[in-house]
Amino acid sequence: MTDTSETRSADSAAHATQQSRLHRLMRYLPLIAPVLLWTVPCWLLLHTGQHWPLPVTLAGTALFALGLIGMPLAMVRGHGRRQQDWAAIVGDTLLGTIWTLFTWSLVLGVPLRLALTVTGVGDGQDRARIVTWAVLGAATVLLTWGYAEARRVPRVRRLDVQLPRLGAGLDGTRVVLITDTHYGPLDRARWSAQVCETVNTLKADLVCHTGDIADGTAERRRAQAAPLGTVQATRARVYVTGNHEYYSEAQGWVDLMDELGWEPLRNRHLLLERGGDTLVVAGVDDVTAESSGLAGHGAHLAGALHGADPDHPVLLLAHQPKFVDRAAAGGVDLQLSGHTHGGQIWPFHHLVRIDQPALAGLSRHGTRTLLYTSRGTGFWGPPFRVFAPSEITLLVLRSPQRPPTP
Repeated sequence: MTDTSETRSADSAAHATQQSRLHRLMRYLPLIAPVLLWTVPCWLLLHTGQHWPLPVTLAGTALFALGLIGMPLAMVRGHGRRQQDWAAIVGDTLLGTIWTLFTWSLVLGVPLRLALTVTGVGDGQDRARIVTWAVLGAATVLLTWGYAEARRVPRVRRLDVQLPRLGAGLDGTRVVLITDTHYGPLDRARWSAQVCETVNTLKADLVCHTGDIADGTAERRRAQAAPLGTVQATRARVYVTGNHEYYSEAQGWVDLMDELGWEPLRNRHLLLERGGDTLVVAGVDDVTAESSGLAGHGAHLAGALHGADPDHPVLLLAHQPKFVDRAAAGGVDLQLSGHTHGGQIWPFHHLVRIDQPALAGLSRHGTRTLLYTSRGTGFWGPPFRVFAPSEITLLVLRSPQRPPTP
C-alpha cells in the first residue's frame, strides 16, 4: 500500500510539473506567436533562394517587420483599455492576413517546392520564385473571398431535428437560431438589419440568440444591435449570454435585449405549448460568467430547469458547446450553441476542437441529448471567413408521433 501511495504521489507531482510547464509556455505564447506568424512567411517567401533584387528584398522585409511591430500595438490599442475602433480594425485585419499567409506558406509553399525539386522544374531560384508567387496568389484569392464571405448576409441552413419525447402537437415547430453576431469596430448596422429581415422570412415560432452579441458595451454598439428589435416570432424571442458579453458589461446587454423585446433566459425557462403538448425552453449564462465576478451571473442548469416537468422535452440554449456534458447529465433533449465560428479561418478549427466537443452541425451526446452547433452569424476580429461560412439556422422540430405525410 505504501509503494502504491508513493507511486501515485510521484505521478501527481509529475503531472503537476507538466501542467506548470504548460502554464509557463502559455504565458509566453502572446510573445512567441506573432514572431512565428511574421518571420516564417518572410523567410520562406523572400530569403530561401529567390534572390530578388535588393530593393525588393529590403522592401518586403521591411513590410514584414512593420507588421510584426504594428499588429500587436494595434491590437492592444483596439482591444485594450483605449478601445479605439480604427486600431482594432487594423490589428484584426493584419492578424487575419498574416494567419492566412503563414498557413499557406506551410501548407502550399513547402510541398510545392518539394514537388518542383523532385520533378526538376527550373533551377533553385526559379522554383523559389514560383512558390512565392503561388503562395501570394492563393492568399490573395482566399482573403478576398473570405472577406466577402464574412460581410455577406449568411445563407439559411435548414434541417429537421427529431426529438423522441416531442409530442405530436409540437411537430413542425420552427426554431431559428442566430448567434455570435459580434457587432464591433466595423459598423454593421445595415448588415444587422438585413439579417433580421432574412430571419423574418422564415416564419419562426421561436427565435434564439445564443450570445456574443457584440464586442463592446451595449451603449457603444446599440445602433448595430437595434435591428434585433424588429425580429418576429409567433411564440418567443429568447437570448442567453456569451463569453464576450462578460468582457464588456454583460448586464448592459441583458438589459438592452430585454428592452428590444427579447427574453433573457438567465438560468430559467419558459414553456412553449401547442396542441396539448409542451416544450421546455431553457437557457443558462455562459460558462465564463461565474469567473467574471459579476454578481448573480453563472451557468446553473438546475436553476434553469427548476419547476419544469421532467416528462416534458427540453430545448436548452447554452453559448458554448462544451456545456453539453452537463446538459446530457441533466436529461436535456436538444442544446443549441454557437461560439466556435466553425473555426472561422481554416485551419483554426483544429485549435477549436481542443476546447470544444463539436465544431458545427448536429451531434449526439449520450443516449438522449442532441447538440446543434452553429458556425455563427457574424465574425469575430479578422473580417474573414475561410472554409467556415456563416449561417442563419432554421431547425424544424419533429415528433416521432406525427402522422405520415400523404
